[in-house]
Amino acid sequence: MASDPTAERILAEITAMLVEIVGDEFLLVEEVGPDTTFNEDLALESIEFVALAELLQQRYGSGVDLIAFLAEKDMEEILAMTVGDLVSHIASTAPSVPSIPAA
Repeated sequence: MASDPTAERILAEITAMLVEIVGDEFLLVEEVGPDTTFNEDLALESIEFVALAELLQQRYGSGVDLIAFLAEKDMEEILAMTVGDLVSHIASTAPSVPSIPAA
């Protein structure tokens, strides 16, 4: 993923969303990378997944539907899902990943 600037940007944006949802304290314990799991590493609660789904749709549009993406998976796949899996999903489903607006 290091050689793909789009994937790197999506990873950075997801990390920022996670900080917004659960606070930056989790970054002291866990560095977020492509192999970071939502369940075991980040211990995200279902309500936090809902908040993440909302932020993803705000950022990338309705083409990135986390709830529908999760609905296609069985429980083991959901529990093993990594941040990299979500990055790949966004890269493949967002019509075009918009650039981060200039501050």
